[in-house]
Amino acid sequence: MEKPDIENALGTIKIADEVVEIIAGLAASQVEGVAGMSGGLVGDIAQMLGRGKNLSKGVKVEVGEQEAAVNLYLVVEYGVSIPEVSLKVQEAVKEAIESMTGLLVVETNVHVQGVNFRPVPEIKDEELARLK
Repeated sequence: MEKPDIENALGTIKIADEVVEIIAGLAASQVEGVAGMSGGLVGDIAQMLGRGKNLSKGVKVEVGEQEAAVNLYLVVEYGVSIPEVSLKVQEAVKEAIESMTGLLVVETNVHVQGVNFRPVPEIKDEELARLK
C-alpha cells in the first residue's frame, strides 16, 4: 500500500510498514512475561529452517496516512498474568510506534497463541547426592 510522503523543507520521509512491524515486535518482546512472538505455523517452520531472525514475526500492521492498527501474536511465560502482560504489551507497542514514527496507534490487539513452559533443569546423580 503506497503511503503519502511526509514532506518538509528538506525533502520527503517515507516509513515502510515493515519498519512499524519491527518496532512493534521489538517493543512487545521486551515486556517481561513475553516468551516470544508467534509467526504461525509457516513462519515458525521458516525460522526453524534457518531463514534468519524475523524481527517482525508475529506482528501485522495496517498503516494509514496518520494512523496505525496493530495485531500481535504472542507466546507468554507460564505463570504470568496474561491480562497484565497483554496490557503492558499494548502500552509498550503504542508508545514505541507513536514516539518513533509520529503515527497515532488507534488499536493494539494482542492474541496469545501459546504458553512457554520452562524446562526443569536436570540434576545429576552426584549433585542430588550432595544435596541430601
